[in-house]
Amino acid sequence: MTQFQPKINTDHPTTAPKQGKPRILVAPLDWGLGHATRCIPVIRELLKQGAEVWIAAEKAQAAILTEAFPDLPLLPLFGYQAEYAKTRSGLIWKMITQAPRLLHIIREERRWLKKIIQDYQIDAVISDNRYGLHHSSIPCVFITHQLWIETPFGERAGQLLQQFNYRFINRFSQCWIPDYAGEQNLAGRLSHPVKKPAIPLTYTGPLTRLDNLAIETDKEHLLILLSGPEPQRSILEEKMINELAMYNGTATLVRGLPGNAGLLPSTNQLHFYNHLPAAQLNAEIHKATRVICRSGYSSLMDMARLQKKLILIPTPGQTEQEYLGQLYQERKTALCISQDKFSLTTALQAASIFPYQPFPEEATLSLATGIQQLIASID
Repeated sequence: MTQFQPKINTDHPTTAPKQGKPRILVAPLDWGLGHATRCIPVIRELLKQGAEVWIAAEKAQAAILTEAFPDLPLLPLFGYQAEYAKTRSGLIWKMITQAPRLLHIIREERRWLKKIIQDYQIDAVISDNRYGLHHSSIPCVFITHQLWIETPFGERAGQLLQQFNYRFINRFSQCWIPDYAGEQNLAGRLSHPVKKPAIPLTYTGPLTRLDNLAIETDKEHLLILLSGPEPQRSILEEKMINELAMYNGTATLVRGLPGNAGLLPSTNQLHFYNHLPAAQLNAEIHKATRVICRSGYSSLMDMARLQKKLILIPTPGQTEQEYLGQLYQERKTALCISQDKFSLTTALQAASIFPYQPFPEEATLSLATGIQQLIASID
């Protein structure tokens, strides 16, 4: 097992006094890009309220956050690096066999945080799904939309997994849930289970870095957003490229590979990008008549903000995405098609007659209040 090697971005002084501002560490999980992108509105609000923000991440997550906040200090933090399989059944077995290693990493990141707090005078921590980033001496927030974790093994297995999940969550000072508090919500029973954690909960509202723009859609223009772990990201990319070869309209495909040097050649009709900065991605989403993407929750929060017509393709074996895809199909907020049955022609025909309903919206959001309370709780 590779040990944690805390390092500091040498472009930033790390021993300078805090100058009266609370120093808050923000650290996203490294499973896909969504945990990093949904930290962006959190960091923006922290800065707005006068906090000094430090980031802990590596690889793609670090690239996303340093692109958005190039002047913030970065602490490279070893990721969980979960491995995924090519099949649904293989993924379940893969996750079971990786459990001991993941528990070891959680213990390691606890030791890492203890040293970081001591060496760099961290006043509070906001952890997006990183279970080891809590400490008894400072306020520590856990961000998650999964208070209930879907499992293919039935309700009793889900209850046992929830108990295990809460053992970690309850070690934090509080839990922030990026969803609406009421029945009109985005994550269903994932974020609104019958049993809740023992620590204080705040429903912050959806966390998205995107905004509504005055940009008209282009007729028959598609936006395809790839994301998530390998090998499933590449499997879907290959399928999409083959399908787009027969598409008569225009399309943009974003590969979900920030920092990757390789790039597919574009044409007059088809444009390929490894990654798009938030402003450019925001414009591309507005241009698209339909967006095709995974049913990852961060993507759904983005699309709900912009009220886009979606075709969802859950990652095979990821029970959370399969649940959300089915939920959104039942609510008529998105069309959901499994990866193995996906055909672009068939999907677009189905989407053309699908009775799309608007995403739920709620006026009362609590992110600013949650951050205000967090800062006030710092000694």
